[in-house]
Amino acid sequence: MPTGAVPLRQLDPHAVDELTDTAHKILAEFGSSAARPELLRRIAESTARFGETILHPCRPVDTDDGLYVLRGLPLEDSDVGPTPESWATAGDRAAAWDVILLLLATAMGHPIAWEGQQEGRFVHNIVPSPGHEAEQTGASSTVLLSPHTEDAFHPGRAHLLLLACMRNHDAVATTAASVRKVRLDPADVALLSRPMLPILPDDAYAEAQSFTGEEPPKVPALWQTEAGPTLRYDPAYTPLDEAPADYRAAYDRLTAELERVSVAVALEPGDILVVDNDLVVHGRVPFKPRYDGTDRWLKRASVRVPGRRSRPLAEADEHGYGQAALVALV
Repeated sequence: MPTGAVPLRQLDPHAVDELTDTAHKILAEFGSSAARPELLRRIAESTARFGETILHPCRPVDTDDGLYVLRGLPLEDSDVGPTPESWATAGDRAAAWDVILLLLATAMGHPIAWEGQQEGRFVHNIVPSPGHEAEQTGASSTVLLSPHTEDAFHPGRAHLLLLACMRNHDAVATTAASVRKVRLDPADVALLSRPMLPILPDDAYAEAQSFTGEEPPKVPALWQTEAGPTLRYDPAYTPLDEAPADYRAAYDRLTAELERVSVAVALEPGDILVVDNDLVVHGRVPFKPRYDGTDRWLKRASVRVPGRRSRPLAEADEHGYGQAALVALV
Protein backbone atom coordinates (compact mmCIF):
# COMPACT_ATOMS: atom_id res chain seq x y z
CA MET A 1 0.00 0.00 0.00
CA PRO A 2 1.77 3.19 -1.12
CA THR A 3 2.31 6.16 1.16
CA GLY A 4 3.18 9.74 0.44
CA ALA A 5 0.92 9.84 -2.63
CA VAL A 6 -1.70 12.18 -1.16
CA PRO A 7 -2.14 15.77 -2.41
CA LEU A 8 -1.02 18.37 0.12
CA ARG A 9 -2.44 21.86 0.59
CA GLN A 10 -0.42 24.17 2.80
CA LEU A 11 -2.01 26.89 4.93
CA ASP A 12 0.17 29.97 4.93
CA PRO A 13 1.06 31.71 8.21
CA HIS A 14 -1.54 34.46 7.72
CA ALA A 15 -4.30 31.86 7.28
CA VAL A 16 -3.10 29.97 10.35
CA ASP A 17 -3.10 33.16 12.43
CA GLU A 18 -6.59 34.10 11.26
CA LEU A 19 -8.02 30.66 11.98
CA THR A 20 -6.47 30.30 15.42
CA ASP A 21 -7.22 33.88 16.48
CA THR A 22 -10.85 33.51 15.36
CA ALA A 23 -11.23 30.20 17.19
CA HIS A 24 -9.83 31.59 20.44
CA LYS A 25 -12.07 34.67 20.26
CA ILE A 26 -15.13 32.46 19.77
CA LEU A 27 -14.09 30.26 22.69
CA ALA A 28 -13.50 33.30 24.89
CA GLU A 29 -17.01 34.51 24.11
CA PHE A 30 -18.86 31.21 24.51
CA GLY A 31 -16.64 29.41 27.00
CA SER A 32 -17.23 25.99 25.47
CA SER A 33 -16.84 24.13 22.21
CA ALA A 34 -20.34 22.64 22.52
CA ALA A 35 -22.06 23.35 19.21
CA ARG A 36 -24.94 25.43 20.51
CA PRO A 37 -26.95 27.27 17.85
CA GLU A 38 -25.50 30.63 18.86
CA LEU A 39 -21.93 29.31 18.58
CA LEU A 40 -22.67 27.83 15.16
CA ARG A 41 -24.12 31.17 14.06
CA ARG A 42 -20.97 32.95 15.20
CA ILE A 43 -18.82 30.43 13.33
CA ALA A 44 -20.87 31.07 10.17
CA GLU A 45 -20.52 34.85 10.61
CA SER A 46 -16.76 34.52 11.07
CA THR A 47 -16.34 32.22 8.10
CA ALA A 48 -18.21 34.67 5.86
CA ARG A 49 -15.39 37.16 6.47
CA PHE A 50 -12.58 34.80 5.48
CA GLY A 51 -10.47 35.71 2.48
CA GLU A 52 -8.78 33.60 -0.18
CA THR A 53 -5.84 32.69 2.05
CA ILE A 54 -8.26 30.35 3.85
CA LEU A 55 -10.94 29.76 1.22
CA HIS A 56 -8.57 28.69 -1.55
CA PRO A 57 -7.09 25.75 0.42
CA CYS A 58 -10.69 24.81 1.30
CA ARG A 59 -11.78 24.63 -2.35
CA PRO A 60 -13.44 21.40 -3.54
CA VAL A 61 -11.41 18.25 -3.99
CA ASP A 62 -10.14 18.64 -7.55
CA THR A 63 -8.23 15.46 -8.43
CA ASP A 64 -9.18 11.82 -8.91
CA ASP A 65 -7.41 11.12 -5.60
CA GLY A 66 -10.60 12.41 -3.97
CA LEU A 67 -8.76 13.74 -0.92
CA TYR A 68 -6.00 16.01 0.33
CA VAL A 69 -4.13 16.83 3.52
CA LEU A 70 -4.44 20.38 4.83
CA ARG A 71 -1.23 21.23 6.68
CA GLY A 72 0.24 24.18 8.54
CA LEU A 73 -1.72 24.40 11.78
CA PRO A 74 0.71 23.99 14.69
CA LEU A 75 -0.06 21.50 17.45
CA GLU A 76 2.14 20.53 20.38
CA ASP A 77 1.44 17.32 22.27
CA SER A 78 1.14 19.24 25.53
CA ASP A 79 -1.56 21.50 24.05
CA VAL A 80 -4.35 18.91 23.99
CA GLY A 81 -4.06 16.88 27.20
CA PRO A 82 -4.23 13.10 27.43
CA THR A 83 -6.08 11.07 24.82
CA PRO A 84 -9.52 10.31 26.32
CA GLU A 85 -10.59 6.68 26.73
CA SER A 86 -13.82 7.26 24.80
CA TRP A 87 -15.75 9.98 23.03
CA ALA A 88 -18.10 10.09 26.03
CA THR A 89 -15.31 11.18 28.38
CA ALA A 90 -13.66 13.61 25.94
CA GLY A 91 -15.88 16.53 26.92
CA ASP A 92 -14.40 19.76 25.61
CA ARG A 93 -10.79 18.63 25.46
CA ALA A 94 -8.83 20.45 22.75
CA ALA A 95 -11.84 22.77 22.40
CA ALA A 96 -10.02 25.22 20.14
CA TRP A 97 -9.64 22.43 17.59
CA ASP A 98 -13.38 21.76 17.64
CA VAL A 99 -13.90 25.39 16.62
CA ILE A 100 -11.09 25.39 14.05
CA LEU A 101 -12.55 22.26 12.47
CA LEU A 102 -16.03 23.79 12.36
CA LEU A 103 -14.65 26.99 10.82
CA LEU A 104 -13.02 24.97 8.05
CA ALA A 105 -16.08 22.76 7.63
CA THR A 106 -18.27 25.84 7.29
CA ALA A 107 -15.91 27.25 4.66
CA MET A 108 -16.54 24.04 2.68
CA GLY A 109 -20.31 23.66 3.17
CA HIS A 110 -22.81 22.86 5.93
CA PRO A 111 -21.49 20.93 8.95
CA ILE A 112 -23.81 18.10 9.99
CA ALA A 113 -24.32 16.01 13.13
CA TRP A 114 -26.48 12.99 13.93
CA GLU A 115 -29.06 12.74 16.67
CA GLY A 116 -28.07 9.12 17.27
CA GLN A 117 -24.27 9.48 17.32
CA GLN A 118 -22.05 11.05 19.99
CA GLU A 119 -25.02 12.94 21.48
CA GLY A 120 -25.55 15.07 18.40
CA ARG A 121 -22.10 16.67 18.49
CA PHE A 122 -20.88 18.40 15.35
CA VAL A 123 -17.28 17.35 16.07
CA HIS A 124 -16.58 13.72 16.99
CA ASN A 125 -13.63 12.41 18.96
CA ILE A 126 -12.19 9.26 17.38
CA VAL A 127 -10.18 7.32 19.97
CA PRO A 128 -9.61 3.64 20.81
CA SER A 129 -11.97 2.58 23.59
CA PRO A 130 -11.79 -0.37 26.00
CA GLY A 131 -14.28 -3.08 25.10
CA HIS A 132 -14.64 -1.89 21.50
CA GLU A 133 -11.33 -3.15 20.11
CA ALA A 134 -12.82 -5.53 17.52
CA GLU A 135 -15.78 -3.45 16.30
CA GLN A 136 -16.12 -1.94 12.85
CA THR A 137 -16.35 1.60 14.28
CA GLY A 138 -13.94 4.42 15.02
CA ALA A 139 -13.59 3.17 18.60
CA SER A 140 -11.87 -0.04 17.44
CA SER A 141 -8.14 -0.66 17.35
CA THR A 142 -6.85 -4.24 17.10
CA VAL A 143 -8.70 -5.10 13.88
CA LEU A 144 -8.55 -3.58 10.43
CA LEU A 145 -11.25 -0.94 10.10
CA SER A 146 -12.54 -2.01 6.70
CA PRO A 147 -12.60 0.64 3.95
CA HIS A 148 -16.09 2.15 3.79
CA THR A 149 -18.18 5.13 2.80
CA GLU A 150 -18.94 7.12 5.96
CA ASP A 151 -22.53 6.58 7.12
CA ALA A 152 -23.20 4.63 3.93
CA PHE A 153 -26.56 3.42 5.26
CA HIS A 154 -28.06 6.92 5.15
CA PRO A 155 -29.14 9.06 2.17
CA GLY A 156 -28.15 12.22 4.09
CA ARG A 157 -24.54 11.15 4.62
CA ALA A 158 -21.76 13.71 4.34
CA HIS A 159 -20.20 14.75 1.07
CA LEU A 160 -16.92 15.55 2.83
CA LEU A 161 -15.14 14.29 5.95
CA LEU A 162 -12.52 16.26 7.85
CA LEU A 163 -10.20 14.21 10.06
CA ALA A 164 -7.93 16.33 12.25
CA CYS A 165 -5.00 14.64 13.98
CA MET A 166 -4.51 15.52 17.64
CA ARG A 167 -2.02 12.75 18.39
CA ASN A 168 -0.50 9.84 16.47
CA HIS A 169 2.72 8.73 18.20
CA ASP A 170 2.57 5.30 16.54
CA ALA A 171 2.03 6.63 12.99
CA VAL A 172 -1.19 4.64 12.69
CA ALA A 173 -2.31 4.97 9.09
CA THR A 174 -5.69 5.98 7.77
CA THR A 175 -6.32 4.09 4.54
CA ALA A 176 -8.09 5.60 1.54
CA ALA A 177 -9.01 4.48 -1.97
CA SER A 178 -10.70 6.41 -4.77
CA VAL A 179 -13.24 4.79 -7.09
CA ARG A 180 -11.95 7.08 -9.83
CA LYS A 181 -8.72 5.04 -9.90
CA VAL A 182 -10.15 1.52 -10.08
CA ARG A 183 -10.34 -0.57 -13.25
CA LEU A 184 -13.51 -2.64 -13.65
CA ASP A 185 -15.04 -4.54 -16.53
CA PRO A 186 -18.18 -2.79 -17.91
CA ALA A 187 -20.20 -5.87 -17.00
CA ASP A 188 -19.14 -5.53 -13.35
CA VAL A 189 -20.01 -1.83 -13.40
CA ALA A 190 -23.45 -2.64 -14.77
CA LEU A 191 -24.08 -5.26 -12.08
CA LEU A 192 -22.88 -3.04 -9.24
CA SER A 193 -25.03 -0.17 -10.51
CA ARG A 194 -28.19 -2.15 -9.75
CA PRO A 195 -29.93 -1.61 -6.38
CA MET A 196 -29.30 -5.19 -5.28
CA LEU A 197 -28.63 -5.06 -1.50
CA PRO A 198 -29.20 -2.76 1.47
CA ILE A 199 -26.44 -1.20 3.55
CA LEU A 200 -27.34 -1.60 7.22
CA PRO A 201 -26.55 0.87 10.03
CA ASP A 202 -23.18 0.37 11.69
CA ASP A 203 -22.55 -0.27 15.37
CA ALA A 204 -22.25 3.44 16.15
CA TYR A 205 -26.03 3.76 15.57
CA ALA A 206 -27.80 1.52 18.10
CA GLU A 207 -31.20 3.19 17.55
CA ALA A 208 -30.94 2.79 13.79
CA GLN A 209 -30.06 -0.89 14.15
CA SER A 210 -33.32 -1.44 16.05
CA PHE A 211 -35.42 0.44 13.47
CA THR A 212 -38.66 -1.48 12.84
CA GLY A 213 -40.23 0.60 10.07
CA GLU A 214 -40.12 -0.20 6.37
CA GLU A 215 -37.87 -2.80 4.79
CA PRO A 216 -34.20 -1.80 4.33
CA PRO A 217 -33.85 -0.07 0.95
CA LYS A 218 -31.71 -1.74 -1.69
CA VAL A 219 -29.06 0.59 -3.03
CA PRO A 220 -26.46 0.53 -5.84
CA ALA A 221 -22.79 0.24 -4.94
CA LEU A 222 -21.76 2.30 -7.99
CA TRP A 223 -23.28 4.89 -10.28
CA GLN A 224 -22.10 7.31 -12.92
CA THR A 225 -22.18 11.09 -12.71
CA GLU A 226 -21.06 13.70 -15.22
CA ALA A 227 -17.76 13.92 -13.35
CA GLY A 228 -17.19 10.16 -13.26
CA PRO A 229 -17.99 7.10 -11.13
CA THR A 230 -19.21 7.43 -7.56
CA LEU A 231 -19.71 4.78 -4.90
CA ARG A 232 -21.63 3.84 -1.75
CA TYR A 233 -19.76 1.02 -0.08
CA ASP A 234 -19.61 -0.65 3.32
CA PRO A 235 -18.97 -4.39 3.05
CA ALA A 236 -18.96 -4.93 6.82
CA TYR A 237 -22.65 -3.92 6.93
CA THR A 238 -23.80 -5.23 3.53
CA PRO A 239 -25.49 -8.69 3.54
CA LEU A 240 -23.53 -9.98 0.57
CA ASP A 241 -24.57 -13.59 1.18
CA GLU A 242 -28.08 -12.60 0.05
CA ALA A 243 -26.88 -11.62 -3.44
CA PRO A 244 -26.52 -13.83 -6.53
CA ALA A 245 -23.10 -15.32 -7.16
CA ASP A 246 -22.34 -13.03 -10.12
CA TYR A 247 -23.04 -9.93 -8.03
CA ARG A 248 -20.86 -11.18 -5.17
CA ALA A 249 -18.04 -11.86 -7.62
CA ALA A 250 -18.32 -8.35 -9.07
CA TYR A 251 -18.36 -6.86 -5.55
CA ASP A 252 -15.24 -8.88 -4.69
CA ARG A 253 -13.50 -7.50 -7.77
CA LEU A 254 -14.43 -3.96 -6.72
CA THR A 255 -13.01 -4.69 -3.27
CA ALA A 256 -9.78 -6.00 -4.78
CA GLU A 257 -9.45 -2.93 -7.00
CA LEU A 258 -10.00 -0.56 -4.08
CA GLU A 259 -7.28 -2.42 -2.20
CA ARG A 260 -4.96 -2.14 -5.20
CA VAL A 261 -5.27 1.64 -5.41
CA SER A 262 -5.38 2.23 -1.65
CA VAL A 263 -2.99 4.67 -0.01
CA ALA A 264 -1.93 4.84 3.64
CA VAL A 265 -1.89 8.26 5.30
CA ALA A 266 -0.12 8.50 8.67
CA LEU A 267 -1.38 11.88 9.83
CA GLU A 268 0.84 14.11 11.93
CA PRO A 269 -0.47 16.36 14.74
CA GLY A 270 -2.17 19.39 13.19
CA ASP A 271 -2.81 17.66 9.85
CA ILE A 272 -6.38 17.63 8.55
CA LEU A 273 -7.31 14.95 6.03
CA VAL A 274 -10.19 16.04 3.78
CA VAL A 275 -11.99 13.12 2.10
CA ASP A 276 -14.64 13.24 -0.63
CA ASN A 277 -17.14 10.72 0.74
CA ASP A 278 -18.70 10.17 -2.70
CA LEU A 279 -15.41 9.08 -4.28
CA VAL A 280 -13.24 7.68 -1.51
CA VAL A 281 -13.60 4.85 0.97
CA HIS A 282 -11.50 5.15 4.11
CA GLY A 283 -10.44 2.86 6.93
CA ARG A 284 -7.61 2.33 9.40
CA VAL A 285 -4.86 -0.22 9.94
CA PRO A 286 -4.89 -2.26 13.18
CA PHE A 287 -2.89 -1.10 16.18
CA LYS A 288 -2.43 -2.04 19.83
CA PRO A 289 -3.91 0.57 22.19
CA ARG A 290 -2.18 1.44 25.45
CA TYR A 291 -5.01 3.35 27.16
CA ASP A 292 -2.41 5.50 28.90
CA GLY A 293 -3.33 8.88 27.43
CA THR A 294 -0.91 8.63 24.48
CA ASP A 295 -3.01 6.73 21.92
CA ARG A 296 -4.02 7.98 18.48
CA TRP A 297 -6.67 10.71 18.64
CA LEU A 298 -8.53 12.25 15.73
CA LYS A 299 -11.37 14.76 15.57
CA ARG A 300 -13.95 14.37 12.81
CA ALA A 301 -16.35 16.81 11.18
CA SER A 302 -18.87 15.96 8.45
CA VAL A 303 -19.96 18.35 5.71
CA ARG A 304 -22.73 18.54 3.15
CA VAL A 305 -21.97 20.62 0.09
CA PRO A 306 -25.00 22.70 -0.93
CA GLY A 307 -26.17 22.19 -4.49
CA ARG A 308 -24.07 19.11 -5.08
CA ARG A 309 -25.71 16.62 -7.46
CA SER A 310 -23.73 13.44 -7.00
CA ARG A 311 -26.29 10.87 -5.87
CA PRO A 312 -29.19 8.93 -7.40
CA LEU A 313 -32.59 10.63 -7.14
CA ALA A 314 -34.01 7.43 -5.62
CA GLU A 315 -32.10 8.13 -2.41
CA ALA A 316 -34.66 10.82 -1.57
CA ASP A 317 -37.22 8.08 -0.87
CA GLU A 318 -35.09 6.20 1.67
CA HIS A 319 -36.15 6.19 5.33
CA GLY A 320 -32.62 6.41 6.74
CA TYR A 321 -33.50 3.89 9.48
CA GLY A 322 -35.16 6.67 11.44
CA GLN A 323 -31.96 8.68 11.84
CA ALA A 324 -32.11 12.46 11.42
CA ALA A 325 -29.19 14.66 10.52
CA LEU A 326 -28.73 18.00 12.26
CA VAL A 327 -27.54 20.58 9.74
CA ALA A 328 -25.70 23.78 10.62
CA LEU A 329 -27.11 26.13 7.99
CA VAL A 330 -24.85 28.99 7.04
